[in-house]
Amino acid sequence: MGHRLGHAWHGRLFARRRQPLETAHDRTGNKEAAGLTTPTQKLRISAQASRHPRLRRLAIDTAFTGAFNVLIALAITYLTPLGSSFGTNLVFSMCIGILAVVLISGGRLVLWGEGKPHWSLLLLVVAAVPLAWFGGHGLAVWLLGMPAHLPHALDMRYTGASLVVTLLACLFGTWFFWSRGKLQYLEAQAALEKARAAAIEKQALQAQLQLLQAQIEPHMLFNTLANLQALIAFDAPRAQHMLDQLIQYLRATLAAARAPQTTLGQEFALLQAYLELMAIRMGPRLAYALDLPEPLRNLPLPPMLLQPLVENAIKHGLEPKIDGGRIDVSARSIDGMLELTVADTGLGLDAPPGQPGTGVGLDNVRERLRALYGDQADFRLQPNLPAGALAHLTLPMAT
Repeated sequence: MGHRLGHAWHGRLFARRRQPLETAHDRTGNKEAAGLTTPTQKLRISAQASRHPRLRRLAIDTAFTGAFNVLIALAITYLTPLGSSFGTNLVFSMCIGILAVVLISGGRLVLWGEGKPHWSLLLLVVAAVPLAWFGGHGLAVWLLGMPAHLPHALDMRYTGASLVVTLLACLFGTWFFWSRGKLQYLEAQAALEKARAAAIEKQALQAQLQLLQAQIEPHMLFNTLANLQALIAFDAPRAQHMLDQLIQYLRATLAAARAPQTTLGQEFALLQAYLELMAIRMGPRLAYALDLPEPLRNLPLPPMLLQPLVENAIKHGLEPKIDGGRIDVSARSIDGMLELTVADTGLGLDAPPGQPGTGVGLDNVRERLRALYGDQADFRLQPNLPAGALAHLTLPMAT
């Protein structure tokens, strides 16, 4: 990224050329907004991670119900004088408890569906308690093979105490499951709102990137057309050749320049077309080489990320130099990161300031990198030995 932050840029960048991308400021002194944007896609939010959320919820509710029934059986066995064994009490507790859950949950689904129940849920619980008690009691007697009439079954004290325990257990269980369901609902709503906010933010950042990218293209076109206009006056054949190359370049970039993503191979092809244009204008004063390993050609890359750096290297590093110079653009994969470099043999970062440039290209590179990659990307300018400057860009290697 041969940022030859020319002349007006040399003084500014000399003092901050080693700053990482995340600490750089724009030309107005305002910090650039950090963020992450990728091509906006439709977000599909699911409150449940499982493919079968209802079955998963039923399994969890059943496990909670079973554990709660075990606790009730333990309490009845060791805290009451009924004299029944833990196994017997567990069967009664399971039958009554599971039937109560079925009646309350089924009634809730019939009356309110997936909606939020209101205070009348309490009436449903009160109505379900005697049905669950008598039904579960009868089922337990049948499962255990007990006589239909037990002495303690007619004991009103036992019946009353058992009904009270069942009522309290149902109220507690209903409150527990209702509270948990409400919490899950609120968490799902919060996740949905967060996803919507993220989608809106991504759309805004994508629009910002498109605006920034649109600023790069006219900058390059105006420079090329100005050079072409000057060339027509004294070398018409050369101007015609330059015009042909410009048309070829524009055809190649028309689709890629408006796309949210391109490939590293396409980006290097556009760089070659651009450098061919510059070589026509500068003649033997410009030499260049592009080094792109074959395995990296299909890596995705934001479009026109390297061209502003090459353009600045020519404008502020090689053009002002009498003998011109050379530009080398290379790509490497190191430790899962993509490293891109643009090195030139121009005037270097310490050259005295000349005619001020707009610096739009460099500002756009910083803005786009920060918006796309946040703190994961790093952009540095440093002297190139023995002469010139070297722009070094490191960013995550997407696949």
